Amino acid sequence: MPRPLLEVADVFRAYGDVYRQEYGASMSREQCRVMHAIEVCRTAALGGHVDECDHCGHQAISYNSCRNRHCPKCQSLDKAQWLEARQAEILSVAYHHAVFTLPEALAPVALQNQTVVYNILFRAASQTLLTIASDPKHLGAEIGFTAILHTWGQNLLHHPHLHCVIPAGGLSPDRKRWVRCRPGFFLPVRVLSRLYRRLFLEALTTAFRNGQLGFHGRLEPLAAPHAFARLVQTCQKLEWVVYSKPPFGGPQKVLDYLGRYTHRVAIANHRLLRMQDGQVTFTWKDYKHQGRQQTMTLDATEFIRRFLLHVLPKHFVRIRYYGLLANCHRSQNIQRCRQLLGVSPATTASIPETRDWVHRLMALTGRDPLLCPVCKQGHLVRIHTLGLSLPPREKAPPKDRPP
Repeated sequence: MPRPLLEVADVFRAYGDVYRQEYGASMSREQCRVMHAIEVCRTAALGGHVDECDHCGHQAISYNSCRNRHCPKCQSLDKAQWLEARQAEILSVAYHHAVFTLPEALAPVALQNQTVVYNILFRAASQTLLTIASDPKHLGAEIGFTAILHTWGQNLLHHPHLHCVIPAGGLSPDRKRWVRCRPGFFLPVRVLSRLYRRLFLEALTTAFRNGQLGFHGRLEPLAAPHAFARLVQTCQKLEWVVYSKPPFGGPQKVLDYLGRYTHRVAIANHRLLRMQDGQVTFTWKDYKHQGRQQTMTLDATEFIRRFLLHVLPKHFVRIRYYGLLANCHRSQNIQRCRQLLGVSPATTASIPETRDWVHRLMALTGRDPLLCPVCKQGHLVRIHTLGLSLPPREKAPPKDRPP
């Protein structure tokens, strides 16, 4: 894919200082770090190296990446490495995709209490799936799945939700047989949504009673117990959305599907159309109207503000594994599932040997990144390393503040 003409980094470099002057006092430390990392990504500030073609002598300068997980330019290699590791875990069954969302009334609470509320979201959704799947009235089996947190909608507004990719079946309680789902059906979404709502609100109420939630600005009245109780009562009356997409099959389709969700950031560079007169225009899909492709124009500072809404707390894990795929016994569980599915070790997905970034990028893009772009015959060989030339870093606020 050719390099986009406009990147998120270009917006940050052009309007970052204006944004800091307006919103700097409310930025968290991690937002400051992310903003700085994207601004200097693949520039001389991070150093780099000079390569020379061993055939025609063409020289090229390459600057280092910031490797920040929120940077639109730095996800490809991480995604390739992650998918490579997942190849050994894909089973020869159909896969389902379930999405757990939060009601709009709770999104501001989640934004001001990201670590606590996002952890509750993971816990409530995973317990819901494991509980309903183990019930003999539904599947009566232990399942395994991957859960991926997204916090954005196509318009970049805050919309926290969890994508769960789940094999269509699981192990029986005695682990002696593979229990298959009915064709085209996983678990009843109405039952899932009711239990998910109860588990989430119970955990959120417990967090409030334990003093784990903070409320700032327009949410400050929720610090009063009676106001918070009214919010919970309102949410109890709502129908919570758990969406189950039709199943898809085939190991490669599963990997491709996972790859589209795991290492995505709030907006990809290819969606940006133009930046002019202090505004940024980008494409978005309006899912309320059958996913119709539309364009949206925002003030550059508003675009940056929306992008930074989706910066996660430092060290927060946004891809998690549950049930049969939990880290502690994953390999043994997968081996047992394959035995029951009648898949011999000789025919399971092969695990590639550890590869460097060149081979991973070749597998991901189908092109050799070291092939000379001029003569198309020789290969680029590093002849010189460029040192760092970092500019002064923007200081973060003295402590984390609400987004």
